[in-house]
Amino acid sequence: MNDYRPIERAPAGDGSRPAASMIAGGAAAGAADWIRLEDVSLVRSGKIILDRINWTVSPGGHWALLGANGSGKTTLLQLLAGYLWPTHGRITVLGRRFGQTDLRELRKSIGWVGSFLQVQVPFNQRPLDFIVSGKFASIGIFETPAEADYRLARDLVERLNCGEVLDRPYGVLSQGEKQRLLIARALIAQPRLLILDEPSAGLDLLAREQLLQTLEELGRAAAAPTLIFVTHHLDEIMPVFSHVLVLKAGRILAAGAKDQVLEPNLMSAAFGVPLEVTRNGPRYWAGIRTRHSFLRSSF
Repeated sequence: MNDYRPIERAPAGDGSRPAASMIAGGAAAGAADWIRLEDVSLVRSGKIILDRINWTVSPGGHWALLGANGSGKTTLLQLLAGYLWPTHGRITVLGRRFGQTDLRELRKSIGWVGSFLQVQVPFNQRPLDFIVSGKFASIGIFETPAEADYRLARDLVERLNCGEVLDRPYGVLSQGEKQRLLIARALIAQPRLLILDEPSAGLDLLAREQLLQTLEELGRAAAAPTLIFVTHHLDEIMPVFSHVLVLKAGRILAAGAKDQVLEPNLMSAAFGVPLEVTRNGPRYWAGIRTRHSFLRSSF
């Protein structure tokens, strides 16, 4: 686990990406470099967004990513998916080093579940078509899917316990049902990395627990993709997530085994408020520490 030492600030830069010719080819890094960020910084308009990030994810490892609003979580995800280019440092994702691989091809192996997609889906979209569209990275069907694509979509909805929604238009589904369809859409392309950007946001208690159980089962399945799960809430970090990365103001505050990172001092530093952390079985909860009591909160 990292300590609290200051991280040297990166020099200013424009963070622009290299020319297309610099990302041609397909050289792969060593097997140990499944996901690795080495001294990565991102600067925009003279402001340091991410500062000297060093992080390694091993094959088969599942990580939770914690941090307050504005800590750099989404920016880090965009770097992993190749939508942003670092100002400084080296990035390897799925064994492919940026600058030596075609990022467009790499993204075909990365699934992304985020609520931003939901607003782009037509009200009358058929759930099966929505799932199959994930194979083509589109919203809607503009190519001719194979029957095998629809069979796989049906298998996924059964696996994710949402087969009962297939006869209803997307627009009438609950938030929890839509989120499970988003996961199915991400999985149809058989990704090797699945990024889950606050997938339980806006869900009621029951829908949230159902979704979290779905993620638990997904992460424990044979040949599961590497999961990176972004959340603000400790109690959403299911047992399948063995490691936690904590960001604060664009820097890594801590990274390591879950039982070492989810402790009161670190969590208080991460969220800027005195917190107590309790454990009930395999899950953790946090609450604001007061003079006379412990108030369980949404942390």
